[in-house]
Amino acid sequence: MNDILEILEQSGSKITCAQIAHMLGKTEQEVSDIIKGLEKEHIIVGYKTMINWEKTDRELVTALIELKITPQRGEGFDKVAERIYKYPQVKSLYLMSGAYDLAVTIEGNSMKEVALFVAQKLAPMDAVLSTATHFVLKKYKDDGLEFYKNEKDTRQVITL
Repeated sequence: MNDILEILEQSGSKITCAQIAHMLGKTEQEVSDIIKGLEKEHIIVGYKTMINWEKTDRELVTALIELKITPQRGEGFDKVAERIYKYPQVKSLYLMSGAYDLAVTIEGNSMKEVALFVAQKLAPMDAVLSTATHFVLKKYKDDGLEFYKNEKDTRQVITL
């Protein structure tokens, strides 16, 4: 099972059950059944394609928001986290150790849109004590994938 998970994590949806079966010496049906079981148990929670939006004409702003929150009685951090991750702008949400409690990654069409989301949706929540927003200027690597692998630096050297 772990070997299939590792292959899927590296290849994403680009690999077929037949290819995995060939790599592992299993039948295609065996691999298919294992994957269906892993999906049913929510061990595999989805398949994703990583896109370098900087190389397209789409404007996209990514921000990391640190939240300090008050845990809810009997619910801990989970109830607040659930309210936050339901928003479609939220791309990831992590419970953290250290100086803040939750790390939220959101995407928007502009810095203003992101700032308004923080000001209107996150900051006013009763459990939220403070927020700190950090805008991503450039992604070099995300989810284990390098965005600028083997790209040659074409800048010219200027000497005085």
